[in-house]
Amino acid sequence: MSQEDLGSLIKRFRFVRVLDSNPQTKVLSLLGTIDSKDAIVTAEKTHFIFDETVRRPSQDVSDPRPIFYHCENEYSCINGIEDLKELTSNDIYYWGLSVIKQSMDYNPTAKLNLIWPATSVHIKKYEQQNFHLIKETPEIYKKIVKPYIDEMAEGGRLKWVNNILYEGGEAERVVYKDYKEDKIEESFIILPDMKWDGLSVDSLYLVALVYRTDIRSIRDIKPEHKEWLIKLNNKIKSIIPGCYNYAINPDELRIFIHYQPSYYHFHIHIVNIKHPGLGNGIAAGKAILLEDVIESLNYLGPEGFMTKTMTYVLGENHDLWGRGLDKETAKQLEEDGIPKTPTIVNGFAFNH
Repeated sequence: MSQEDLGSLIKRFRFVRVLDSNPQTKVLSLLGTIDSKDAIVTAEKTHFIFDETVRRPSQDVSDPRPIFYHCENEYSCINGIEDLKELTSNDIYYWGLSVIKQSMDYNPTAKLNLIWPATSVHIKKYEQQNFHLIKETPEIYKKIVKPYIDEMAEGGRLKWVNNILYEGGEAERVVYKDYKEDKIEESFIILPDMKWDGLSVDSLYLVALVYRTDIRSIRDIKPEHKEWLIKLNNKIKSIIPGCYNYAINPDELRIFIHYQPSYYHFHIHIVNIKHPGLGNGIAAGKAILLEDVIESLNYLGPEGFMTKTMTYVLGENHDLWGRGLDKETAKQLEEDGIPKTPTIVNGFAFNH
């Protein structure tokens, strides 16, 4: 069955409810249906577009970085303002609202993502929820997390990854591919993450997918992988600037992995370091810099991260929370002598 195009699917989208609206990341997540099957649409306001990046010699002539932008296009910078309403002013400060001219090629309004058919796991991921700090010991990993990862690997959840690696899926979006059949453990592919609109380097967001399958998360990384990670890290820093006409430098790339990750096939996130609008995706308790992973391998034993207690943030909608991490977290707090948070009913606190 051939895959339908986004436009025809969106036209059949029937709204059910709002899953989340994030004022920081400017992302709206909607739940609906398409042909009676659950669908999730996320709309993200795009980054402001400059007309073009221009090279100009800086005071240090050995520094070739682009250091200013032209705003000559009718859609870029203040040229695109069509209407303006002042809200208030005070001394030298002014606030207002504006309508900016839109164009699909130069200044699109928002980036849309669609998941269809969406599973209950997808819906929980995008729905607003409470978060908790998890202290995952090696024992908790073996008892609760590893069985979950094994189920995810067996459930066909990685079909889209295999499509990219082996079936030519999203081939038109691939930024870089290093594939050697006789060196599969060193092979990887880089392409834009769904969170990037692909237009502004200021909001650059790429993901590197490795071909090896023996590493599903940071838990599987051992000292024997150190040299491989160093080579991979250095290669990413070497090739990405050239892919974007050197509008970004190697030391302007934030290279990290997630724990828990969204999917259990080892991948690396590559983001412009000036891009803050990623919410919890780059926060402590989620993102771990690849350099720190490599450095930690100097101090961990032969089993690597498998013997380390990992502390991270997890939402209540994640399946792992209801599979036992909720009880383990409560147990740890009690063992540490931290009192339970009372339940508030009609203004009165109750411990139970």
